[in-house]
Amino acid sequence: LIQLNYNNVIKISFMKRTNLIIGTRGSKLAMIYAKNVKNKLKKYFPNEIELKKILTTGDQKKDQRLSKIGGKGLFSSQIEKDLLNKNIDIAVHALKDMPTIETENLLTNNFLKRNSPNEILISKNKVKFEDLQTNSVVGTSSYRREYQLKKKRPDLKYKLIRGNVDTRIKKLEKGEYDAILLSKAGIDALQLEHKISQEFSIDELIPCAGQGIIAIQCREDDNEIKKLLENINDEDSRIVANAEREVLKVLEGDCDTAVGVFAKINGENVDLVTELFSTDGEKRYYLKESAEREKIKITSRYIGEKLKLESKGSYKN
Repeated sequence: LIQLNYNNVIKISFMKRTNLIIGTRGSKLAMIYAKNVKNKLKKYFPNEIELKKILTTGDQKKDQRLSKIGGKGLFSSQIEKDLLNKNIDIAVHALKDMPTIETENLLTNNFLKRNSPNEILISKNKVKFEDLQTNSVVGTSSYRREYQLKKKRPDLKYKLIRGNVDTRIKKLEKGEYDAILLSKAGIDALQLEHKISQEFSIDELIPCAGQGIIAIQCREDDNEIKKLLENINDEDSRIVANAEREVLKVLEGDCDTAVGVFAKINGENVDLVTELFSTDGEKRYYLKESAEREKIKITSRYIGEKLKLESKGSYKN
């Protein structure tokens, strides 16, 4: 099979498959991400590509913190099970929702170009964070965001909020919250930019590892799919995704670990900034380093080890 890509370079595919099945969560946002992957793959795979919605435990249980009911794996374990059982060929995930340690026999090494990693605030009457009245209720699903915001406004009340983006916005509009914090990437994908009251810079709020990155997962032994996915991989995203996740691996980070990690390509170097909070959010540990692209993994491990040493006894891993 001979096919042209966007650059009019002839691609020759020897794939024997007559179709591909992409597995994803069933939320509106997850489907948008999966369709994006599908559209990119169409340039390299001319046959049918099907999207399969998979109901995850994380989508079913929306009233508790993820850490209390099983962690980030609740958004990916069912999808990964279908991948291992060959019910799907490819899995699409929001990288920030994936466990740090890769599931055995699976491979997550392809990523789309990173969307905005920034955090945004949506509030009643578009009031800015610094202008919220004392005791206003701010909704967030993560300890990291809560502790970051508490450092700026300890006079506000921070309350757990879960569910998809639409659900959270409805809770705000019903008066359950005065403001909510969300990732800009999801808001952009859902074309809800008009709802944004305030956007925070990376310097103001360091995001969680992988925020804004769409990850594509396959079986480790599926060489056909691995080669296919390389066609749509964004190498810069791969570098920063692996750098950020390496810090988490060293910290043994999970949903209870309040840690912000952000890597950015800077010419031939990668800049990496990390902050870690104690379990109660009272102490903050901060490190910023830069390294050549080829050496960023070593630097990531160094940052993780140093933070782990400095915070020993301050947080549970």
